[in-house]
Formats: sequence, C-alpha cells, structure tokens
Amino acid sequence: MSETYVPRLKTLYDSEIRKALKEEFSYKNDLQIPRLDKIVLNIGVGEATGDSKKIKSAEEDLTLIAAQKPVVTKARKSIAGFKLREGMPIGVKVTLRQARMYDFLDRLVTIALPRVRDFRGVNPKSFDGYGNYAMGVREHLIFPEIDYDKAENAWGMDVIICTTAKTDDEARALLKRFNMPFITSAN
Repeated sequence: MSETYVPRLKTLYDSEIRKALKEEFSYKNDLQIPRLDKIVLNIGVGEATGDSKKIKSAEEDLTLIAAQKPVVTKARKSIAGFKLREGMPIGVKVTLRQARMYDFLDRLVTIALPRVRDFRGVNPKSFDGYGNYAMGVREHLIFPEIDYDKAENAWGMDVIICTTAKTDDEARALLKRFNMPFITSAN
C-alpha cells in the first residue's frame, strides 16, 4: 500500500467520529478519545492433529482475508484425549494494524456480516470490560475474497477488535459510529 492511500473508515474517524465522541463523553484532551488499536483474527484448526494439510488450507484462506501472512499457532502442552502433542500446529492468527485494520473492519461491516444467513446483528455485550470487542464468525466463507466453490473447509473464526477505550460504553460508542450492526434489544 502506498503512502497516499487512506482507508475510508480512517477518513470517517478523523473527520466525524473523533468530534462526536469528544462531545458525547466531554473529553478535555484529544488523546483521551478512543480509537482502534488492532484487530486480531484467529482460526482454530482442531482437525489439524490428524491432517496437516488443513493448517495450510486455513493459512492460505486467512492470508486472502487479511491481506497479510498469518502465523501458525502451536499447542503449548500435550493433551492425550485430543491426540495433541506439545508443539503441534493447531491454528493460525494474524494481527492487523493501521490501514489493513480499517480496510478489514470496512469489509467486515459492509460486506461480510450482511452475507450471514439470518443475520440480525452482533451481540452488544461481547466486551471484555477494558474496551475490547470479541466476536465469532461461524464460516469464513462470508468474506468476498474466499471462493465458495474452491474452499475445502468452512472454518470458524474469532475476530477481536482492540480499542484504546477505557470502558465498554466508550468502545461501544466508537464501534457503533463505525456502523457495527449491534442488536438493539427489544425486550
């Protein structure tokens, strides 16, 4: 990516979201305004204990989704019941920052999530108490980069959005302004 490229959501954040958050939470300093820090994507491949090609497949798919090479995660200890030995590859993960992070969030909110069957929104309570949001995606096939016909498996995927917000309310307000489709509880 060249130096002049600025993602659409980064421009939106700089022009509108910062000002709106500063007013809503009455911050005295611009550095108090919450912002996105990083997005971590993780695919756990439990079946990889029996077939090492599955890790390669998950790695290739995550590379397409993230536009960045993921790292292979390995088991920290052996568990006989799962036929797992220490050091065995069990998944892939990637950390997105800056332009790639904004591009991914844009694709997640505008393209991928609306493609989920019977999608009603994401859980507004999935915050960790420190302003970070975690969600699971049942199939990675919802991303436009993955060719549905050529995909060997439908992997589940964790998406963790880390922000600099101090509270969950601040982080929720930030993500809401990025058009994150939270479920509005009617009960």
